[in-house]
Amino acid sequence: MFYKIVNDFKNIIKKYEIKDYKKFGRAKGLVAKIEFIDGSVLHIREYIFLNSKRKYSFHWQDKEGNLIVRWDNSPHHFHIKTFPDHKHIGNKVFESEEICLEDVVKFIERHLLKTI
Repeated sequence: MFYKIVNDFKNIIKKYEIKDYKKFGRAKGLVAKIEFIDGSVLHIREYIFLNSKRKYSFHWQDKEGNLIVRWDNSPHHFHIKTFPDHKHIGNKVFESEEICLEDVVKFIERHLLKTI
């Protein structure tokens, strides 16, 4: 799936790196990084456990390393309607419909194509 996403969005992806990938039965773990055409970077951590539970964090930062948006499903923002899925923009937390890598990259694509 990762390589399909990289290929589908090659118009905005400058380069990518898989830092770690492990698979054990149905359990999987992916740590990767995607650099976009504007120099911004998406840090990816996604884990699917043997019980099919999923843990993710997608951290998008500008070329200077400043946070643009971080999506994750850590269960600590109970007040969010999409709990546990949420996104951080600046110091604020918002509901998030982007809960998979493809949705996050589509979000980034819309942002990049709007600013070019």
